[in-house]
Amino acid sequence: MKSIIRKFFDYINLAKGEDDKSKVLDNVKVNISFRGANLWILACAIAVASIGLNVNSAAVIIGAMLISPLMGPIVGAGFGLGTYDFELLKRSLKNLLIATIAGLVVSTIYFYISPFKEAQPELLSRTSPNIYDILIAFFGGLVGVIAITRVEKGNPIPGVAIATALMPPLCTAGYGLATGGYKFFFGAMYLYSINCVFICISTFLIVKYLKYPIKKQLDEKLQKKVKYYISTVITIVLLPSIYFAYQLFEEKKYQQQIDIFTEKEFNEKGITVVYKKTQFNKSPKILELGFLSKRFSDAEIKALNQSLPDYELNNTKLVIKQDTTDLKSDILNEINFNKSALSQKDVTILNLKKQIAFNHFDNNELLAEMKILFPDIQNISISNHTFNEKTDSTKTVPVLIYKSKNKFEKQELDKIVQWLKQRLTKKEIEVYRQPNISKDSK
Repeated sequence: MKSIIRKFFDYINLAKGEDDKSKVLDNVKVNISFRGANLWILACAIAVASIGLNVNSAAVIIGAMLISPLMGPIVGAGFGLGTYDFELLKRSLKNLLIATIAGLVVSTIYFYISPFKEAQPELLSRTSPNIYDILIAFFGGLVGVIAITRVEKGNPIPGVAIATALMPPLCTAGYGLATGGYKFFFGAMYLYSINCVFICISTFLIVKYLKYPIKKQLDEKLQKKVKYYISTVITIVLLPSIYFAYQLFEEKKYQQQIDIFTEKEFNEKGITVVYKKTQFNKSPKILELGFLSKRFSDAEIKALNQSLPDYELNNTKLVIKQDTTDLKSDILNEINFNKSALSQKDVTILNLKKQIAFNHFDNNELLAEMKILFPDIQNISISNHTFNEKTDSTKTVPVLIYKSKNKFEKQELDKIVQWLKQRLTKKEIEVYRQPNISKDSK
């Protein structure tokens, strides 16, 4: 039993494949700054995302999220909290503030000069966060920081950028400022803040789990002071986050009770509900319903309101919309919103499938072919690897590691590289030989 438990923990051990901690910290610090190229990339990404929201294009919005560098300072703040590095924390928060202000300025200018001011479904969907937004931000942040701490980083960061969706709410807040719609501004900033906070929390937890060394201060009094400040910040971040999560959980539970209420009181009686809208944050809460053909008398509406506490829908007022003109408009808006949500999911799934296909290589099939062309080869492993350039950009290159009976001459290696480029339709390939793991060709 002990051996089984030991094997289980061995399988989930994050220390395996972990990169040198000092190198990881250096990379994190490099990606924090929003100056020069990073600031220009952010401004362009904000502009692209704003256009996508304006024309209601999920594909354009996803493209903007892929080029956005917003994750850098948030991850940096998580590392600062986890290692008690007050300077790193200050620098991260400062750069996150710069990025946020820059994003708001660019998106506000765009929506101010844009002739199209109508709130599209893509904009509306970024103003009311729910419990799933918290879970996505938290687990997406976990994936991101785990990838950052690996020797073989793979390529999950684009997927994390899409999942956590930092760009769209920031642009929606800019739309709110440009049009004077402060409901848009505060709702979108709330969603943006939730994403930032929970990505930071997930980073903090992984940093603590991997036991990154705490930064030592020369002065012991200063050390205690820094620990006190960092602990205060952690408390300030965690407590509201727990409250937000609880509130959103309560909202989700409330929506489930509404579903039970409509099912029992209407659907099971053959009364078709064609429109449903809730206003959770009002007091009393508002539940609006519209029906296909049924018309309710005042006495029936009163009886339905009195039955709400039986379904744990306390402090709730039921409003039945029976004006056909208003109801038709509301139903059309709801249909358009749901179509947009489905379209966005389809596009996201398609992009993720493309990402998986881009990173997948059939090692067994390639090995069988290579053994025919190069009989000395015994085994191979090929996968995409992402390398940091001297600039702020990165590049992804397929890397082949092979095992052979004898070491290949340069001429033979060149043939392998050229064949792989043709076979995989790649412009660049890197080849290494085991067991020396020394680079043979490029």
